[in-house]
Amino acid sequence: MTLGIAMLTTGAADGAGNPHPAAESNPETYADLVFFTSASGYTGRFVEKLGRGAARIPLHTSAPTLIAHRPFVLVLPTYGGTAAQPGAAAKGAVPKQVIKFLNVEQNRSLIRGVIGAGNTNFGENYCLAADIIAVKCQVPVLYRFELMGTSEDVATVNQGLEEFWTHQSQKPA
Repeated sequence: MTLGIAMLTTGAADGAGNPHPAAESNPETYADLVFFTSASGYTGRFVEKLGRGAARIPLHTSAPTLIAHRPFVLVLPTYGGTAAQPGAAAKGAVPKQVIKFLNVEQNRSLIRGVIGAGNTNFGENYCLAADIIAVKCQVPVLYRFELMGTSEDVATVNQGLEEFWTHQSQKPA
């Protein structure tokens, strides 16, 4: 069974946009992906193409934050593209909504990896938000893709996530 994107406020949907009743009452329970997408929706479109259970971090920081209840991989875009000084990280690269989400200890304790979305026009800051989160949360960057990703990116990420979660399930507790 393939779940669509679980939205914090509207619940999960199947490919036709119909809510999945169990996921609607608790979308985080079914999500091995948590993602943030800006108003442009590029990252959300990529996650949707994966066809996996996913929970969305709310677009507005004024909304209640998502609470994860199982291990997840975070998918997020990088904001900004220029550093104040050469070699310095771009200020504001990690979306504020993601910072709010990861400031919740329960969420931070359940992150297992990160996938970055970006724009190669950002140069050395391409997918920088994923690198920052990986270092701060001590998890691997599993993949990077540009804008909405390609069909090859979708196939690679799906295969990689299958292998990743299989490996995670075999780790001693």
